[in-house]
Amino acid sequence: MVGPDSKVTLREVTADTLGAVLALEVFDPQRSFVASNAKSIAQAHFHKEAWFRAIYADEVPVGFVMLHDENLRDEVRQNDYYFLWRLMIDRRYQKLGFGRRAMQLLIEHVKQRPNAKTLLSSFRSGRNSPEGFYAKLGFKRTGNEHAGEIEIGLDL
Repeated sequence: MVGPDSKVTLREVTADTLGAVLALEVFDPQRSFVASNAKSIAQAHFHKEAWFRAIYADEVPVGFVMLHDENLRDEVRQNDYYFLWRLMIDRRYQKLGFGRRAMQLLIEHVKQRPNAKTLLSSFRSGRNSPEGFYAKLGFKRTGNEHAGEIEIGLDL
Protein backbone atom coordinates (compact mmCIF):
# COMPACT_ATOMS: atom_id res chain seq x y z
CA MET A 1 0.00 0.00 0.00
CA VAL A 2 1.26 3.47 -0.87
CA GLY A 3 2.11 5.66 2.10
CA PRO A 4 4.42 8.44 3.30
CA ASP A 5 7.39 6.04 3.39
CA SER A 6 6.96 4.88 -0.22
CA LYS A 7 9.91 5.42 -2.53
CA VAL A 8 9.26 8.26 -4.99
CA THR A 9 10.65 8.03 -8.53
CA LEU A 10 10.20 9.85 -11.85
CA ARG A 11 9.55 7.46 -14.74
CA GLU A 12 8.93 7.74 -18.46
CA VAL A 13 5.32 7.48 -19.54
CA THR A 14 4.99 4.45 -21.81
CA ALA A 15 2.18 2.92 -23.85
CA ASP A 16 1.66 0.51 -20.94
CA THR A 17 1.43 3.25 -18.29
CA LEU A 18 -0.35 5.97 -20.27
CA GLY A 19 -3.87 4.98 -19.17
CA ALA A 20 -2.95 5.08 -15.48
CA VAL A 21 -1.26 8.48 -15.86
CA LEU A 22 -4.24 9.90 -17.76
CA ALA A 23 -6.58 8.71 -14.98
CA LEU A 24 -4.79 10.81 -12.33
CA GLU A 25 -6.84 13.83 -11.18
CA VAL A 26 -6.59 16.69 -8.72
CA PHE A 27 -9.45 17.87 -6.49
CA ASP A 28 -12.11 19.96 -8.24
CA PRO A 29 -11.00 23.30 -6.67
CA GLN A 30 -7.46 22.65 -7.97
CA ARG A 31 -8.48 22.12 -11.61
CA SER A 32 -8.16 25.81 -12.45
CA PHE A 33 -4.50 25.71 -11.36
CA VAL A 34 -3.20 22.78 -13.44
CA ALA A 35 -3.96 21.33 -16.85
CA SER A 36 -5.02 17.71 -17.22
CA ASN A 37 -2.32 15.15 -17.89
CA ALA A 38 -3.93 14.44 -21.26
CA LYS A 39 -3.48 18.08 -22.29
CA SER A 40 0.10 18.15 -20.94
CA ILE A 41 1.15 14.99 -22.78
CA ALA A 42 -0.49 16.21 -25.99
CA GLN A 43 1.35 19.55 -25.71
CA ALA A 44 4.62 17.75 -25.02
CA HIS A 45 4.39 15.93 -28.34
CA PHE A 46 4.42 19.28 -30.15
CA HIS A 47 7.23 20.83 -28.09
CA LYS A 48 10.67 19.25 -28.33
CA GLU A 49 11.68 21.18 -25.22
CA ALA A 50 9.11 19.30 -23.09
CA TRP A 51 10.53 16.69 -20.72
CA PHE A 52 7.82 14.86 -18.79
CA ARG A 53 7.61 12.00 -16.33
CA ALA A 54 5.07 10.16 -14.23
CA ILE A 55 5.61 10.43 -10.50
CA TYR A 56 5.55 7.03 -8.82
CA ALA A 57 5.27 6.03 -5.17
CA ASP A 58 6.71 2.53 -5.09
CA GLU A 59 5.02 0.95 -8.13
CA VAL A 60 1.94 3.19 -8.20
CA PRO A 61 1.63 6.27 -10.45
CA VAL A 62 0.62 9.16 -8.19
CA GLY A 63 1.38 12.29 -10.24
CA PHE A 64 2.90 13.97 -13.25
CA VAL A 65 5.62 16.54 -13.86
CA MET A 66 6.68 18.39 -17.02
CA LEU A 67 9.75 20.54 -17.52
CA HIS A 68 10.66 23.06 -20.24
CA ASP A 69 14.26 22.14 -21.14
CA GLU A 70 15.52 24.33 -23.97
CA ASN A 71 18.46 21.98 -24.48
CA LEU A 72 16.12 19.37 -25.96
CA ARG A 73 15.38 21.61 -28.95
CA ASP A 74 17.25 21.28 -32.25
CA GLU A 75 18.22 24.95 -32.03
CA VAL A 76 18.64 26.15 -28.47
CA ARG A 77 17.32 29.70 -28.01
CA GLN A 78 18.63 30.10 -24.45
CA ASN A 79 19.77 27.69 -21.80
CA ASP A 80 20.40 29.52 -18.56
CA TYR A 81 17.07 28.61 -16.97
CA TYR A 82 14.63 25.73 -16.87
CA PHE A 83 10.89 26.02 -16.32
CA LEU A 84 8.62 23.74 -14.31
CA TRP A 85 5.73 23.61 -16.73
CA ARG A 86 3.39 21.22 -14.90
CA LEU A 87 3.18 19.43 -11.58
CA MET A 88 0.26 17.49 -10.20
CA ILE A 89 -0.36 14.87 -7.54
CA ASP A 90 -3.54 12.80 -7.73
CA ARG A 91 -6.13 13.75 -5.13
CA ARG A 92 -5.87 10.29 -3.50
CA TYR A 93 -2.15 10.80 -2.81
CA GLN A 94 -1.91 14.43 -1.73
CA LYS A 95 -0.55 15.37 1.71
CA LEU A 96 1.83 12.38 1.75
CA GLY A 97 4.96 14.32 0.73
CA PHE A 98 5.06 12.95 -2.82
CA GLY A 99 4.96 16.40 -4.47
CA ARG A 100 7.84 17.70 -2.36
CA ARG A 101 9.92 14.57 -2.96
CA ALA A 102 9.18 14.62 -6.70
CA MET A 103 10.28 18.26 -6.80
CA GLN A 104 13.53 17.36 -5.03
CA LEU A 105 14.16 14.72 -7.72
CA LEU A 106 13.31 17.21 -10.47
CA ILE A 107 15.64 19.83 -8.97
CA GLU A 108 18.47 17.27 -8.88
CA HIS A 109 17.73 16.38 -12.52
CA VAL A 110 17.86 20.03 -13.56
CA LYS A 111 21.14 20.60 -11.71
CA GLN A 112 22.71 17.97 -13.99
CA ARG A 113 21.55 19.73 -17.15
CA PRO A 114 23.75 22.17 -19.11
CA ASN A 115 24.15 25.68 -17.69
CA ALA A 116 21.47 25.17 -15.02
CA LYS A 117 21.29 28.32 -12.91
CA THR A 118 17.60 28.84 -12.22
CA LEU A 119 14.44 26.78 -12.12
CA LEU A 120 11.42 28.94 -12.86
CA SER A 121 7.73 28.24 -12.57
CA SER A 122 4.51 30.21 -12.28
CA PHE A 123 1.13 30.01 -10.61
CA ARG A 124 -2.20 31.76 -10.43
CA SER A 125 -2.95 33.42 -7.13
CA GLY A 126 -6.14 32.70 -5.27
CA ARG A 127 -7.65 30.19 -2.92
CA ASN A 128 -5.90 26.79 -3.24
CA SER A 129 -2.90 28.45 -4.91
CA PRO A 130 0.32 26.37 -4.74
CA GLU A 131 2.46 29.37 -3.70
CA GLY A 132 3.03 28.08 -0.16
CA PHE A 133 4.14 24.69 -1.45
CA TYR A 134 6.74 26.28 -3.72
CA ALA A 135 7.88 28.74 -1.04
CA LYS A 136 8.72 25.82 1.28
CA LEU A 137 10.99 24.48 -1.49
CA GLY A 138 12.83 27.82 -1.68
CA PHE A 139 11.10 29.42 -4.67
CA LYS A 140 10.72 33.19 -4.52
CA ARG A 141 8.68 35.61 -6.59
CA THR A 142 10.74 37.11 -9.42
CA GLY A 143 8.56 40.19 -9.87
CA ASN A 144 7.48 39.04 -13.34
CA GLU A 145 4.01 38.03 -14.46
CA HIS A 146 3.02 36.15 -17.61
CA ALA A 147 -0.56 35.82 -18.83
CA GLY A 148 -1.92 36.43 -15.34
CA GLU A 149 0.47 34.02 -13.65
CA ILE A 150 3.04 35.04 -11.03
CA GLU A 151 6.56 33.89 -11.87
CA ILE A 152 8.70 32.28 -9.19
CA GLY A 153 12.32 31.11 -9.28
CA LEU A 154 14.72 28.87 -7.43
CA ASP A 155 18.44 29.58 -7.67
CA LEU A 156 20.33 26.38 -8.32
